[in-house]
Amino acid sequence: MVSTKAANRDSKSAHDVTVGDLSDQIAVLKNDIAALTNTLGAYGKAKSEEASRTAKETVDDLTTAGRVKALEAQQQAEEFIRTQPATALGIAAGIGFLVGLITARR
Repeated sequence: MVSTKAANRDSKSAHDVTVGDLSDQIAVLKNDIAALTNTLGAYGKAKSEEASRTAKETVDDLTTAGRVKALEAQQQAEEFIRTQPATALGIAAGIGFLVGLITARR
């Protein structure tokens, strides 16, 4: 019997929750959801800015590396031309002849 009275008391206290209490809890939940939405939005924006910055840095690094490689290739070509001018002239004439053949057939 004692357990039945305790169960009745618990169920009665559960029924004592009013509509006002539920409205207050719903309002709190709405505020919490709004705060979470704002936090997630800020987090997403920060991550996208970080990814954009990283991509720009990578592009800058690759551009710089490409320029360095191009300058090195240019210096090697100039050195080759200085040391072996006849060979360089023959290569240039051969390439010019091939380009002329290819463009003349079109």
